[in-house]
Amino acid sequence: MKPSDTKFINSKLEDIFNRLSDEDPLKKALKKAIKEIQNNMFIGRNVKKKLIPKKLIIKYDINNLWIYNHPSAWRLLYTLTRDKNIKIIAIILDWMNHKDYEKLFNF
Repeated sequence: MKPSDTKFINSKLEDIFNRLSDEDPLKKALKKAIKEIQNNMFIGRNVKKKLIPKKLIIKYDINNLWIYNHPSAWRLLYTLTRDKNIKIIAIILDWMNHKDYEKLFNF
C-alpha cells in the first residue's frame, strides 16, 4: 500500500531540507528515502509503541514511529497517519546522525 503523500511535520523542517544544497550527500540520501517511503510506507523499521521516546510522543502527538536507516549511520524518523479522506500520509518528523539517534533512544 502506498501513502498518498509524504509531508514534513512542519514548515521549519521543510525549510531546513530545502536549504540543503542539491549536491549535499545528506539531501540526496533524504530524497532517496522519501521516494522509497512513497513507494512503500513500511520500508522503515517500526518502533514498538512502548519504545517510542516519550519526548517524541509529546512533541509530535504520535502513536507510531518508523525509522529509515540512511548511509553513513543517519536516521530518518517518520510516522504514518490518515487525512480526512482516509488517505495514508507519511509525515517526516526529523533526521539525525547516529550519535543523536543513540542519545534519543538512550542507547
